[in-house]
Amino acid sequence: MAHNPLDTEAGGELFNSYEAEYKLVQADLVSKLDQIPELHGEPRKAALSAAERALEEASELLDQMQLEKQNIPSDARPRVNQRLRNFATDIDNYKRKLKALVSDAQKSKFGGRYSDNPSDAERGLSDAQLEQRQQLLSGTDRLDRSTQRLRASQALANETEAIGASTLAELHTQRSRIEHTTMVMQESEGYVDRSVKTLKGMARRMATNRLITIAIITILVLLIIAVIFSKFR
Repeated sequence: MAHNPLDTEAGGELFNSYEAEYKLVQADLVSKLDQIPELHGEPRKAALSAAERALEEASELLDQMQLEKQNIPSDARPRVNQRLRNFATDIDNYKRKLKALVSDAQKSKFGGRYSDNPSDAERGLSDAQLEQRQQLLSGTDRLDRSTQRLRASQALANETEAIGASTLAELHTQRSRIEHTTMVMQESEGYVDRSVKTLKGMARRMATNRLITIAIITILVLLIIAVIFSKFR
């Protein structure tokens, strides 16, 4: 499977999603355009309508990719622009091919009505009415697809917002832990300082006591020597 250069780049996830959906719609559109010449009557008309809807959806997806391109890093945009130009060229070709197929269908009509649509002819619907109905149906489908995309974008935005809020909460928790650890370390340093001072005081007292002990012993020795000397005098 080919590697998409935007898969590892920030800002390309939504673009890749639109592109993947576009390729699915494109494959479906190409399949329909290839099948239409072999169809007649109602199946042909249904296939033409389906191809028109697929073409409109592909155009909408291309517009979405054009908008999302602004969120892609500048160093990746040349590759994206080339892909978008190729997509636009494909869509123009599909439009010309579909127009030719529709024109062929119109040539096959008689008496102001399509020969493959006798039911509408019997109801006395004009070509303008049929076209208007088709446009209304197509507009409804387009609105539904746009609504679905908006909902998907809103859901993605909500999910991103939730992830951001969770990240901020986690950072706040980590900050509190770091501050608590800093306070504990500061208190520990205070305990160590007091312990050092206490040990130094004890050392000083021990040295003083040692000097006093030596002095007492020295005095006692001198006294003993003095007593002994006085007896033999």
